[in-house]
Amino acid sequence: MKSFSPKDIATPQLQAYLQGAVAPRPIAFASTINEEGVPNLSPFSFFNIFSANPPILVFSPSRRVRDNTTKHTLENVLATKEVVINVVNYDIVQQTSLASTEYGDGVNEFEKAGLTAIASDLVKPFRVAESPVQLECKVNDVIALGTEGGAGNLVICEIVKVHISEEILDEKGGIDQHKIDLVSRLGGNWYSRSNMGLFEVPKPLVTLGVGVDAIPDYIRKDTFFTGNDLGMLGNIEALPTEEEIAIFVQENFTVKAVLSADDRLKVNQLAKEYLEKQDILSAWKVLLAKQ
Repeated sequence: MKSFSPKDIATPQLQAYLQGAVAPRPIAFASTINEEGVPNLSPFSFFNIFSANPPILVFSPSRRVRDNTTKHTLENVLATKEVVINVVNYDIVQQTSLASTEYGDGVNEFEKAGLTAIASDLVKPFRVAESPVQLECKVNDVIALGTEGGAGNLVICEIVKVHISEEILDEKGGIDQHKIDLVSRLGGNWYSRSNMGLFEVPKPLVTLGVGVDAIPDYIRKDTFFTGNDLGMLGNIEALPTEEEIAIFVQENFTVKAVLSADDRLKVNQLAKEYLEKQDILSAWKVLLAKQ
């Protein structure tokens, strides 16, 4: 058995061990707002429910390991004392991952992830309309666990209003675990889908993805593509150039044949096949070749 003191290894390695061992973890998709009214949306897997009476949730936005800075979510809850915790199911997992990209101040992650912001009833932060359960919360306390990179900050929040989609309820009015189709985080790129088991979602780019808001309307508004499809398409640093697209089409007989058929559905189906293989760039080339 491999044994060591936490102080004897680097923080990133220790964190990787802990995230791989203490799993699967539920995901808190936390919506906050700053004092100027700018919304923020980010997922956290250091999260769970800790009490039912009063109803208490706790999640932890950690200090960044690489430079010991704090995240917008932490800064916002300290300033406003409010947050909405949105539950993450499989239908929005790719968009949730994209929202974890560290966009700069003033960037709206709702728009970047292609998710719908709807007003809350009792708190200022918006809810995620696509989430099957949305929990409006007041922040009771924030407990800093340290001052170095990797240190957590326990955000203790009390649920003041619950919103549950009727689509996930069973005949008795309870939450049907098959219908809600929850996902959870493990180590590395691994997630677990409650209905299916393990799957991978590549981490967002170190550089910033273009976001769902950069996808042309004829793709973004086509009902053929799911939110997960759009989330994957948004997780690319830059769109391919016309020259790159032309070379790709010329060298790929199948793509050329599909494009020559002048059938938008077949083009979309081919693009989706590339997405299923995690080949986002090729999916983009197919879609942009047929505008």
